[in-house]
Amino acid sequence: MKIEVLFPEFCNLYGDISNITYLKKCLPDAEFIETEFNSIPKFATEEMDLIYLGPMTERMQEKVIEKFMEYKERLKELIDQGTNFLFTGNSFEILGKEIENEDGRKIEALGLIPITSKRDMFHRFNDMILGEFYEMKIVGFKSQFTQSYGDNRDCYFLKNRMGAGLNKQSSFEGVKINNFIGTYLLGPILILNPLFTKYLLNSMGVENPKLAFEEEIMKAYEKRLKEFERLVK
Repeated sequence: MKIEVLFPEFCNLYGDISNITYLKKCLPDAEFIETEFNSIPKFATEEMDLIYLGPMTERMQEKVIEKFMEYKERLKELIDQGTNFLFTGNSFEILGKEIENEDGRKIEALGLIPITSKRDMFHRFNDMILGEFYEMKIVGFKSQFTQSYGDNRDCYFLKNRMGAGLNKQSSFEGVKINNFIGTYLLGPILILNPLFTKYLLNSMGVENPKLAFEEEIMKAYEKRLKEFERLVK
């Protein structure tokens, strides 16, 4: 099993690199490929069971967009064929149509998912999320300078019961196309949501997945879920 972690030296804000630290505990025999920014991504020539990208600075977003333009068709191919992706925080914005600065400057993005994003660097948006993904409940947090817009009603990741979706007027959070998942949720999401982690491992081909520290993280998840559900009521 191969998991590619893209640009961990830069794309690791908010502690989200802990998603990978936890996956390593759950999959001790898997091959984790940590691709540095100046290297050629392995997904360009090899099949991966999971491609992971974490949140980054706005300046880094523009650099990643420029780098990924060379691999745009390959990324589309992988999404279409059902390769597993997990892009957290603002990382999935690079696959949208464009990112607009508060000064009106527009940065062309890859155009692979139906969103546009707008930055407001003078106002950080923080939020708590309780959403539904298939039959499971997902908890998490957001902290961002952007809001995204576009019709994701047919390709959303979560239907939120609490907290904003792509933007403050939406309850549909993130994007899910085949096995590509892009979400603003930070946390890290895999430690906070063990049921979702099992879903992801199943999607990667792991039969009867066993989670590291499963009893402890399930207790923490159940406690946090109760707290969030009280806020909804």
